[in-house]
Amino acid sequence: MSRHADLDIGLIVGAHGRHVMIETPEGRRVIGHPRGKKSQCVVGDRVRWQPAGDEAVIEALEPRRNLLSRQDEWRTKSFAANLDQLLIMLSGEPMFSESQLTRALIAAEDAGIAVTLLLNKIDLPTAALARERLQPYRDMGLAVLETALKAAPAEARALLGPVLAGRTTLVLGPSGMGKSTLINLMVPRAEAQVGEISQALSAGRHTTTTTTWYWLDDVGPGASGARAAMLDSPGFQEFGLMHITPQRLAELMPDIRAHLGDCRFYNCTHRHEPGCGVRAAAERGDIAPTRVRLYEGLWDELEAGQRKG
Repeated sequence: MSRHADLDIGLIVGAHGRHVMIETPEGRRVIGHPRGKKSQCVVGDRVRWQPAGDEAVIEALEPRRNLLSRQDEWRTKSFAANLDQLLIMLSGEPMFSESQLTRALIAAEDAGIAVTLLLNKIDLPTAALARERLQPYRDMGLAVLETALKAAPAEARALLGPVLAGRTTLVLGPSGMGKSTLINLMVPRAEAQVGEISQALSAGRHTTTTTTWYWLDDVGPGASGARAAMLDSPGFQEFGLMHITPQRLAELMPDIRAHLGDCRFYNCTHRHEPGCGVRAAAERGDIAPTRVRLYEGLWDELEAGQRKG
């Protein structure tokens, strides 16, 4: 048994630098910080803590179920821990980046986190092209929901309620896809909650760059009785995958993984070898050409990163 097993467990619902916001099982919130110089905690973590005046000292981090992160050449950035699902927001205006989508899907697959795609702005003409570009992902078995958050908010709430119920969901999406609209629709007090956490952690409203936790009490619990929570992630331009080796890429892309047993060579890279089952599947049309190009581009990027490392 851990020497900290007798301490209270808290949930990290906000973070800024070394300071975090801990929520107790009773709903009380207290500012906390780790004993060391650097905090390893991210939003969604469960921690063992004890009081230190009006604040708290984190003594131990409970084991994580999962951790979603991205890594470029310079640093690793963690989004959140202990997630039930990832909700990736997309739209046709502006048109979503298939490269960004693929990177997020690979990171989620690597972390063992389920993914649902949400195509927003289906009331706009560009939705048809976005729908077409998402077909390979539907063919892979990914759930793709469609909505128009601004044009039909009531229908959007009805659609998303069952998806979010009883789960901890991280919402991911670049600027312009409707992430803020979704958060404000599902969490009426979202802006106030962000303000409260930022003020408490002495972080200006516009300087908080970490994930924020919201309880969705209007959605209700799931079958397990668990409360629904939505986590809003910070925006990002690039989604680095330097924590993944190029040799593992094919296993993390379901449409390519389906043909891995058909290659002549056990160490096939699926790029130029004779008797490659993946390339044969692509030629038959079983793998979309865009997916093959994304795989090859990511392989080159990760291989170059390995050489630098």
